[in-house]
Amino acid sequence: MDAISPDADKAKYDFKRAMDEIKDIRGRGTELISVYVPYSKQISDVTAYLRNEYSQSSNIKSKGTRKAVTGAIDSILSRLRTYRRPPKNGVVFFVGEAPTSGDQTKMIQFVLEPPEPITTFLYRCDSTFFTEPLLDMLADKRSYGLIVVDRSEATVGSLIGKRIRIIRNIQSQVPSKHRKGGQSAQRFERLIEIAAHEFYKRVARTADDAFLENPDLQGILVGGPGATKDFFLKEEYLNHELQKKVIDSFDTGYTDEYGLRELVDKAKDALSDLDLMKEKALIDRLLTEIRKSEGGLAAYGEKEVRHVLDIGAVDILLLSEGLDRRRVLLGCECGQHWVTMDALPENPTCPQCDKRAEVLEDIDLVDDFFNQISAVGSQIALVSEDSEEGEMLMRAFGGIAALLRYSVGAV
Repeated sequence: MDAISPDADKAKYDFKRAMDEIKDIRGRGTELISVYVPYSKQISDVTAYLRNEYSQSSNIKSKGTRKAVTGAIDSILSRLRTYRRPPKNGVVFFVGEAPTSGDQTKMIQFVLEPPEPITTFLYRCDSTFFTEPLLDMLADKRSYGLIVVDRSEATVGSLIGKRIRIIRNIQSQVPSKHRKGGQSAQRFERLIEIAAHEFYKRVARTADDAFLENPDLQGILVGGPGATKDFFLKEEYLNHELQKKVIDSFDTGYTDEYGLRELVDKAKDALSDLDLMKEKALIDRLLTEIRKSEGGLAAYGEKEVRHVLDIGAVDILLLSEGLDRRRVLLGCECGQHWVTMDALPENPTCPQCDKRAEVLEDIDLVDDFFNQISAVGSQIALVSEDSEEGEMLMRAFGGIAALLRYSVGAV
C-alpha cells in the first residue's frame, strides 16, 4: 500500500466532518448565507457584491432576520480582508444565526477550501446552507459494472466507490437437462439453447440499461461458475461499447448478491488502485495478525492503541470515519483527566470523584489521533463505513486498530 499523507487525510476528514454538520443546520428564517468564491474571482469584486447585499438587506421587514443577515455579511467581509486572492480551489463561506435552545441563537461560521475547484461565484441567503456542490465533490463517482452469470440465474450490479449495489437479479427459464417423455434429444437440446440465448439477451439488456449512459463507468467485471461467463462474453451479447470496457472474467461459485462480492474480491488485483481494495487488504492483514498467537503485530481498542502509539510501535493506524466521538480534558478538585465520550454534556462530571468538572480542552477523537500520530512518523488510514471491512472495524474493534512494527507486551 502506498504511503499515506496524514496532513492530506486529516484535511479530507475535517472537510467531510464539517460538511456532515453544515448540511443539517436549519435557520429560523432566510438568514443563513452561503458564498462560493472561485479562484478566478477578484476579492474586491466579492467585497463590492457583499456590500451591495448588505445595503439591500435593510429592506428586510423582520428585525431579527435583518440583524442576522447584516451580521453574517459583516463577518464574511471581515474574513475576506485576510485574502489577497482566493485559494487555488476557491473558498466557501457558510455564516449565519442558528437556533440553539429556547429563543437563543448562535452565530455559525465555517470557512472551507474545497477539495476540487469551484467554477462559479455564488451568493445565497436561505433557511439552510447551500451545500450540494460540496457534497457532490465528496462522492466517489467512479463505478465498475458487475455481472455474474450462469444458466440458472444472473445478477447485475455496480461497485460505486466502496459500496456494492445490486441492480437486478434475473432468474432464467432454461430447462433442466431432464427432458420430458416424447421429446427427441435433438429437439430438447434446441429448446435449451433457444431459452439460454433469450436469457443471455435479457442479462445483456439489463447491463445495457444500467451502464451505457454512465459517464463514470471505469470498466466491467464478469464472473460465474464454469464456462457460461466466457460464452456470454465470446458471443458478444453485451453492447459493443460495453464489450470494450470488460476488464476481465473471474470464476465465482455464486451468481447472486454473494457472487457480486466474490467477484470484487477475486478482481482485487485488477482493482488494486481503488480505496476499497486498499481497505480490504489492511483489514485482512489486521485479522491475520490478530489470529496469531499472542495477537501478532496488531492492537485494537482505544487504550491499547494509545499505548502502542506512545512507545512508537505503530506502523499503520486504522480509524473508522464513523468515530463521531470527542476527546475531552476535564479538570476538577482531584486533578485533570482525559475522557472519551460520545457528546459533551452540559454539566460534565469527573470520572474519578464524580464531582462537577470544568472542560479544559475538547477535540474530535480522530483529530486527536492525527495529532498524536504526527509525532511518531506512522502512517494512517481512514476506513469508510460503507464497506464490509469498515463495518467490521467499527463493530468488532470500536473503530480503532493498529498494525505494528514489532511485537509488544500486553497493556
